[in-house]
Amino acid sequence: MNLSHPSELKELLARHGFAFSKSLGQNFLIDEKILKQIAAAAADNKNACVLEIGPGAGTLTQQLAKNAEKVLAVEIDSALIPILQETMADADNFTLVHADIMKTDIQSLTQSVFGSSPFCVAANLPYYITTPIIMHLLESHLPVTAMTFMVQKEVAARMCAREGTPDYGALSVAVQYYTQPHPVCTAEPHCFMPQPKVASAVIHLKVLPTPSVQVSDEKLFFKIVRSAFGQRRKTLCNALSKSPYLSIEKSRIETALLQMNLDPSVRGERLSPAQFAQLSDLLS
Repeated sequence: MNLSHPSELKELLARHGFAFSKSLGQNFLIDEKILKQIAAAAADNKNACVLEIGPGAGTLTQQLAKNAEKVLAVEIDSALIPILQETMADADNFTLVHADIMKTDIQSLTQSVFGSSPFCVAANLPYYITTPIIMHLLESHLPVTAMTFMVQKEVAARMCAREGTPDYGALSVAVQYYTQPHPVCTAEPHCFMPQPKVASAVIHLKVLPTPSVQVSDEKLFFKIVRSAFGQRRKTLCNALSKSPYLSIEKSRIETALLQMNLDPSVRGERLSPAQFAQLSDLLS
């Protein structure tokens, strides 16, 4: 069964009485070229272990199973479980779990399937939950070597953005702290069923063995980053001194910025991840 053929996918879904859920943001990728690109990026060798989040009907899952040694798929929608059991029936390297990834002990689950092997993550993520899932995976310090995601085009741009550009923000700093982001390709609405209203992009995040910058207090670092972009129109001094996440006097922030040879009226979007790390250490 070739699920990248709309007619075959429609017949499968109709036979199971499946209806797309807007609340779950379900848009199944059906472009075979893009599916193969994601699978190649996510499972770059035959020994790869891949965790797929939200496999849907299995359009990407089938490609992953061809490339990887083991594929573990976590699906929240109970209506898709029998469909996946059918579409992946011939794959002896596939494990399906019905669960909410945000409420799952990912470490225990992946160890039960992959053992102690490191693994990659692949997903066509619903737009409303993209950032929470990515940050959950990064902050869990799991043995993840890379993550390949289909996300909203604007989100991909924010992940790759550099300081001083309009797309640069807290997500940019967080992603670049943990990973090396690389855009793979874009996907227009016609590549999905049903068609979303926005363009999408595939982003590959190579997880760094150690963070890109060193900080003495990681929690303070992320509180500063979050506060800096919470109200973008404010200067960095005002944003940090009035942040509900921090308790730092404005004079201390001004002194720290001067030590970094930065104007106290600078805004957060001008600071690189390395400068945020330096500021965090000065204020810790």
